[in-house]
Parts: sequence; structure tokens; C-alpha cells
Amino acid sequence: MSSWNMEDERAILDSIDVWVEKEVRPIAKRFDHADEYPHDLVEQMKALGLFGATISQDYGGLGLSAGTYAKIVIRVASAWMAPTGIFNSHLIMATAIERFGTDKQKNEYLPRMARGEFRGGIGLTEPNAGTDLQAIRTQAQRDGDHYVVNGAKTWITNSGQGDGLLLLVKTDPQAQPRHKGMSLFIAEKAEGFIVAKKMEKLGYKAIDTCELTFDNYRVPAENLLGGEEGKGFAQIAGGLELGRINVAARGCGIAQGALELALRYAQERSTFGKPICEHQAIQLKLAEMATQVAAAKLLIEQAAIKYDAGERCDLEAAMAKYFGSEAGVFCANEAMRIFGGYSYSTEYEIERYYRDAMLMCIGEGTNEVLRTIIAKQLIARNPA
Repeated sequence: MSSWNMEDERAILDSIDVWVEKEVRPIAKRFDHADEYPHDLVEQMKALGLFGATISQDYGGLGLSAGTYAKIVIRVASAWMAPTGIFNSHLIMATAIERFGTDKQKNEYLPRMARGEFRGGIGLTEPNAGTDLQAIRTQAQRDGDHYVVNGAKTWITNSGQGDGLLLLVKTDPQAQPRHKGMSLFIAEKAEGFIVAKKMEKLGYKAIDTCELTFDNYRVPAENLLGGEEGKGFAQIAGGLELGRINVAARGCGIAQGALELALRYAQERSTFGKPICEHQAIQLKLAEMATQVAAAKLLIEQAAIKYDAGERCDLEAAMAKYFGSEAGVFCANEAMRIFGGYSYSTEYEIERYYRDAMLMCIGEGTNEVLRTIIAKQLIARNPA
């Protein structure tokens, strides 16, 4: 159980602010441009307890609320979005284990995950299946006290540097509806678990996003999440709510960081004899950017409150993710315009925000699909 209060929250957020300014912001540009994994930063995350941020204190985690966790993500992403992915996918895995795992699975994995000794992620997306997860083809067939897995995954964060994944597979490819044939496994790296290659990306650099191949990979049957086949699709859906709150916070962080850079630059840069912040065209941009940042934070808070109360929040999480990610794109784009020609110089950090922002509109469900989820939930909750 969590025993955090407002003073505790302020203390941890203050420590995150100090860490971001001292350790994260100074290295962001160098590691992003080199596409180099920030190993030292990961060790610092372990010391800060970030790998156990939302894991219950019963298992050695911090037991933070989704609201406090989102505030941490906003702070980190406002300086450099990419590192938030290192602990986000890990915590989605941990959330699913804590919610649906057997007692043995919880006791074996959650304490190690909270300490960062076992770092994980989620293995969902395949070359032919992204938002439509029911279209996955990776299969697991029972063989004695193991399952044998064959297939491929792509765009998997933490798969290169991490220790394992929560792996979504088909245990009954013929099942109808399709989701009834899907299961999740706690899949530790072993023979047959092949990291095929690290993917080259426009943004979100320095973080390992890889293509994977499973070639007769054997996973113990006791690692079937919850011990029952056919529950995988429902089990991962709950974790995606936290994931969408996280992506909303990442988009909001990008928006806030872009606003801060643009606000500073607009006061330093002069044209026609005065700082550009005194030109009405620039003022209109800054006002819209600030309003979108504030609105995104409120939507994230709304979703987090329902999540922490254990209430269904697919509508609220979708709204937060949709608006927060679009705010990131909007603010990064407007900041590029405020920086003018210098926005295209790699000496200025705003170009990284611009490259990173669009991913938030795609990850954890495309914004196009999320808008249909929002509409369907509105209709279902408000019958005529």
C-alpha cells in the first residue's frame, strides 16, 4: 500500500527537478545526436527508484500514484523525452504482472523490477500488427512444461538493453473472437529470443527500439501470466491505460519544453528594434502554446484520478493521450517558427523536440483510433 502525501510528492518532484537539470538536460543533445544509449542515466534511474515508480511498496517499489508519476514524466520529457521510454514500457509490464500475475510471478519479478535488476518492456507490435493487436501472428505451442514460441516483433522498446518482455502471442490461432486465443508470457532472454537489429529512427534516439525474432524460443509454462490461456488481450488493455497517461505526459512534456525554449528565445532575439516577444504574431503563438500545455495537464490529471481510484478510464486516458500528444506536436512546430532559421541548426535543441513529438501521436494507439474510442465511449456512456 502507498503512504505518500503531498509533502512526499513535492519532495520527490523536487529531487527529479534537480536530477533533470544536473544530469539529463546537459547530455541530451550529445546522446541524441550520437544515438548512444545512456547507461549512466539508467543507473541513476535505479538509484532514484524510477524503475519501481508505480510498483506497490509491498514489492519494494515507490507505490506512486499515476498522477505523481505523470508529473515526473512531464518534468523529464520537458528536457529530453527519450529516457522516459526506458521506464515507461518497464512499468507497463510491471503493472500487468501486479494486476494479473500469480503470487509466484509477483514475488519473483516485481522486487527485481522495482530495483531495476530486471528491466523489461512489452512485446506487442509485429510487422503486420500495430494498433490492431488481434492480428498478431507470433504463436506459442505447449510442449510439456514449456511453450515453444515462433514469430517476430518490431518497434519493441527496451528489447536490446533490457532483460525480458511481457510477450503477447497466439496460443489458439483458430479462436473466435480472435482475442480469446491470445496470451501473455513473462519472457526472459534465452536461446531463441533473438534481437535481430536496432532500428534507425528520425527521433526518439539513444533508446533501443529493436526488431525481434523468436526461433523455437522456449518459455516455462509457469511464466504464462496469471496461469490461464486466452486472457492476454484483456490483461494488456489495462496496462495500456497507464501507458496512454504516460504518452500524454510525454507529449505534454515536449510541449512544455518547447514553450520554455521559445519563450526564452523570443525575449533574447530582436527584430525591427525590439525583442520578437513584443510582436503580436509571436505573442499569439506563445499564448496558444501555454494554453495547450495547461489544458493537457488538466486532462492528464483527470485520467490519473480515475486510474488511481481503480475506475475505468479508457475514455479519459484516450482524451489525455490524444490532446497531450497533439499539444507536443503543435508546440514543437510553433517553437520552430519562433526560432526561425535557427530552428534548423543542430546547435539549438528545439529541433530534437520537433523530431520527437510526432511519435507520441502514433505510439500507444494512433490518435485516429483514439478519437474513435473517445466517440464510442461518449455514446455508450450517454445513451439517448
